[in-house]
Amino acid sequence: MLEIKLILCPIDFSEFSIRAYRHALSLAEHYRARLVAQHIVELSRYPYADFVASTGDYAEFCRVLGEGGKEQLQEFVKHHTHHEIQPELVVHQGVAPDCILSFAQARSADVIVMGTHGRRGYDRLVLGSVTNRVMRTATCPVLAICNPPHDSGAADVVSDKGWGHVHHLTRILFCTDFSENSERALNYAISATEEYDAELTLLHVLEEVPSPAKTEAAIARATKQLDKLIPPGGPKKLKIKTAVRIGKPYQQIVQLALEAHIDLVAMGVRGRGALDLAVFGSTTYRVLQLGPCPVLAVRV
Repeated sequence: MLEIKLILCPIDFSEFSIRAYRHALSLAEHYRARLVAQHIVELSRYPYADFVASTGDYAEFCRVLGEGGKEQLQEFVKHHTHHEIQPELVVHQGVAPDCILSFAQARSADVIVMGTHGRRGYDRLVLGSVTNRVMRTATCPVLAICNPPHDSGAADVVSDKGWGHVHHLTRILFCTDFSENSERALNYAISATEEYDAELTLLHVLEEVPSPAKTEAAIARATKQLDKLIPPGGPKKLKIKTAVRIGKPYQQIVQLALEAHIDLVAMGVRGRGALDLAVFGSTTYRVLQLGPCPVLAVRV
């Protein structure tokens, strides 16, 4: 079973950061892991930074922004954290993806939990510049939180002690194209299935079938390949089933996630090549944008 010892949660103080932070808290509680809340002050967001730099007060300008970011982060964590968790707070100045990636690597983070906006057009720009790059570059898995969780899965509850963080996984969906790209993501999906005593569905989507007459044979071949992914001699209580669908991958993934009330979708991502930009944009990005639950992206 895979271990999670350190969780990194970048925070920009948006409502999407709140959702991501609550998931990060839940993971930290469940795995008894350390949680680091990170905020990045991006000077490019301040149009007058160049003017300040030319006046000779740049160092003071940066110090003030850094202190402001630290105060905001402290207030955010104070408001959204209950007493059982004491996260480490860090504030960096620079480009958000670079700061997230470098810090995650330096601290050997086991998972990065990030919020995404899930809006067409605008979010493609935001996702492309931050979450997209982190997902395709991070050496550790990235858990992206977009839409609010459905009622049957994860939920936030309020008690007399404040916010509670109940994100219990009962149904996990692993999507594979049978490439090497998928193998590491499968390991994480199986580990989470064991950890939460969840049900795991292995899904493959056939984008093209030569003819209706050959559809049955194509589904049978894909099913056989999925069966080979089920670990032999695994725990007897491990609940795994397979599914083969026909159509556009992202549409079928989202549809199955909705139908089966999936709590987590696990997917592999290729990396930084031009091909991956197309694949990521057409599949993983769309699942993030349209899907009903968090997506765990695992890079080879």
